[in-house]
Amino acid sequence: MKKVSEYLCFNGRQLQYSHTSAVLNCDMRFGIFLPPQAEKTKVPVLYWLSGLTCTDENFTQKAGAQRIAAELGIALVMPDTSPRGEDVPDDENGAYDFGLGAGFYLNATQAPWSKHYRMYDYIVSELPELIEAEFSVNGMRSISGHSMGGHGAITIGLKNPEKYRSISAFSPISNPVNCPWGQKALGLYLGEDQEAWAAYDSSELLRRATEQLPLLVDQGLADNFLTEQLRPETLDDAATESGYRMTLRRQPGYDHSYFFISTFIEDHLRFHAQHLI
Repeated sequence: MKKVSEYLCFNGRQLQYSHTSAVLNCDMRFGIFLPPQAEKTKVPVLYWLSGLTCTDENFTQKAGAQRIAAELGIALVMPDTSPRGEDVPDDENGAYDFGLGAGFYLNATQAPWSKHYRMYDYIVSELPELIEAEFSVNGMRSISGHSMGGHGAITIGLKNPEKYRSISAFSPISNPVNCPWGQKALGLYLGEDQEAWAAYDSSELLRRATEQLPLLVDQGLADNFLTEQLRPETLDDAATESGYRMTLRRQPGYDHSYFFISTFIEDHLRFHAQHLI
């Protein structure tokens, strides 16, 4: 690893590192906030997955999460949203919803994407192994995210209940098999087999879930992507069908921005602290 930056923040340390990823076949960056408690003992970790067009820096700089994380003694890890580099393929038209900045937290199976776009394995295995080997963390993990990252957090948490203590999401892409963002990404990354798509669909996984992790979802009702892309009602229906005890909060007046996230991030951190500490 190579340290890119370090800042003192609420008596903790906000750091950014680069490293070579064997899973993604490229160099990657991630942000990590270590609370002051990490100077004396190992602390639990909340992994945050950001949305389309974002990097590791959006949440780090805009969410205002470090103050509460420092109080609670929780480390925050912010990975990038896709592989990066000159050899990493991108959408041929430079679209924002596919390719660079739009890895969708899955393992691509179709060429040319399959060589690099394996964000699922990176988030579930490679990055946590690196974090737990190099930093003062204790191996207890929870996961959260926004939009595409909310989709990633829910799918990864539901598929790996033994690895996480809790899940939360802001404005998740709840049913990607039935929305334009998801259909484009899943079709290009995974091919035409829609059974393969369902393995990365939050609503499909929730409908089939046999184990339950604590799950909190916040959705702004003034979100301009609400009806076409996010479809939170599909999560509601799936939870009802499977008997999954999910908390879905619909927040009047809030949109898709980091103003929304910064308003409710304290609730999410305290929710995760109940299961991490």
